[in-house]
Amino acid sequence: MTEATIIPAADARVTRAIELIWREAELLDRKDYLVWQELYTDDAYYVVPIDPDTEDFAGSLNMIYDDARMRQARVARMTEGYAIAAVDAARTVRTVSRFVPESLSDSEVVLRSAQVLIAYKRGRHDIWAADVRHRIRLSESGDRIAEKVVRLVDSEDAVPAAGFLL
Repeated sequence: MTEATIIPAADARVTRAIELIWREAELLDRKDYLVWQELYTDDAYYVVPIDPDTEDFAGSLNMIYDDARMRQARVARMTEGYAIAAVDAARTVRTVSRFVPESLSDSEVVLRSAQVLIAYKRGRHDIWAADVRHRIRLSESGDRIAEKVVRLVDSEDAVPAAGFLL
């Protein structure tokens, strides 16, 4: 992006997208996964790639590559019955900031941001840091997430099982 193409963060469409991303973070920290999955469009993907530079998610190895069916299955595992991911899940607090608008139209906003997540489990704090890209579809009936790509800063190293969503 050049100086001439800088998109103002004060644009009302960008503000709407940022507010949706903050809402998503709050729902994830509360573990309100049933409401969280409703933030996504039916054709959306939630991706945590291993290769920090890939854009070919379908052709690459990913930690998470969820379409609607896989998001629903993941939420079911975390909310129904006895699942170690749900029973022994860490408590989390995340901060999402450093929003940089990448593209903007009347129907879509693409934002890059930084996410720092602190997870507390069994007397231990872990830090998860990532660069995140959200593609937000704007609509009068409600803005929704069309794509979320979480690029962990340590994605190429061994990453422990999380028991929570990024």
